[in-house]
Order: sequence, then C-alpha cells, then structure tokens
Amino acid sequence: MTSRTDVLTELRSGRREALDRLLPVVYEQLREIAHRRLGPRERGTIETTALVHEAYLKLVDQSSAEWRDRAHFFALASVAMRHVLIDRARARATSKRGGDDERITFDDDAVAVEDRAFALLEIDDALDKLAEIDSRLARVFECRFFGGLTEEEIAESLGITVRTVERDWAKARMLLRVSLAP
Repeated sequence: MTSRTDVLTELRSGRREALDRLLPVVYEQLREIAHRRLGPRERGTIETTALVHEAYLKLVDQSSAEWRDRAHFFALASVAMRHVLIDRARARATSKRGGDDERITFDDDAVAVEDRAFALLEIDDALDKLAEIDSRLARVFECRFFGGLTEEEIAESLGITVRTVERDWAKARMLLRVSLAP
C-alpha cells in the first residue's frame, strides 16, 4: 500500500502520474476535515464530497506546488477549502444582496455559506488584513477555522509547538473580533 508521504515525495520529484494515485490516498482524511468544517445547515448547500473534490482540484491545479510533507499538504488543503467556501459565499452574496447583520463567532462550529455569506466575506477580508500584520496568526486561523485541522496537525504543518498554536488561535480570534466589531 502506498503511503501519503510516498506519493507526495513522488510528486515533489516531478512524477505527474503520482497525481492519479494521490486522491485515493488522501481522500478519507480530506473528507474528515471537510466534514468537521461543514455544519449540518451547510451540508444542504455543499456536500462534504463536493468540498473535497473542489479543494482537491484547486490543489492539483497548482502544477508548481511544493508539498514538503503530509502535514504541509493538509495545511494547503485547508487554504483550498477556504477558497472554495469563500467563492461560494461570494456567489451567494451576489445573488442575495442585503439581509440582517449577523453576529460572527469563531468557535469550532462550522459557518454555513448559505446563511452567512456576508459574514464569511467579512472574515475573509479581515483575515487578509491580519496576514499583512502577522502571517502565522492568519495561517493558524485559516487551518483551524476553514480547514478544521487539529492543533496538533497545525503545529506539525507550520513547524511550531501545540502551545504556540493555542496562543496564536486565541490571539487571532481576538484580533479578528476587534477588526470585525461594528
């Protein structure tokens, strides 16, 4: 049986046929991440499978991607999932202008694109601004909030300690709350 690390190593060495073997190897973990990210309300608008497939297509479309290891690949998957969810939120916001303001929270519950399109777009903009100030805080938030990665997975992918992830997660949430306050 081929391991994720073996396939990623083959990809890094330029073997494009490894792409065909990558999805079956990483599929279940990508589904778990997507499932954690999508709440019950959102599963009606984008299925776990659809999010995985769209994120995977974004990942493999980057022909120059340099995946260092398994953790790095899944961190990049969280970025791709963020982009998929934000793209859907933008489409939803375009079709449905207006609506009531919603309170934005950064707990571990999923944010439904259908119900909170404007909130997701605000978070995306605030996250881009946070990245200009402190890119690591933004990456931790992105991996946790959009990718649903655990603290251990984030620590491994970013090469930092779990305790640093915990502090960065708390700091990023606080800074984003301040940034998004009316």
